[in-house]
Amino acid sequence: MLVAVGIAAAGCGGDDKEDTTAKKPAPTPPAATGSTVQLAADPGGKIAFDKKSLSAEAGKTTIDFQNASQVPHAVEVEGNGIEKETKTIQGGKASLALDLKPGKYEFYCPVDGHKQQGMEGTLTVK
Repeated sequence: MLVAVGIAAAGCGGDDKEDTTAKKPAPTPPAATGSTVQLAADPGGKIAFDKKSLSAEAGKTTIDFQNASQVPHAVEVEGNGIEKETKTIQGGKASLALDLKPGKYEFYCPVDGHKQQGMEGTLTVK
């Protein structure tokens, strides 16, 4: 019986090696790149954006669009091989994620007749 107790006691002994995996700090995530641009439709229901020109840095860009009115609106961006739009919204918000190269892009409301009524502008990417 003494042999069994001696083996059990030996198993409880500590190992002098230090466990370094638990002490390493978590890696710092890379800094976010890209930009976010704010755009809104006229809250009173006019066929107009709040801006005629936008600017952004090249790379990943998000257009956060707000339409507080009950008139349906959306945002479409075209140029340099890009043609992408938000969903049409009334009284809400939508976002449009883009990967943009330097240059000029057109943005407008793709709802029937809105672009022709002046709901458009230029997005300049540097």
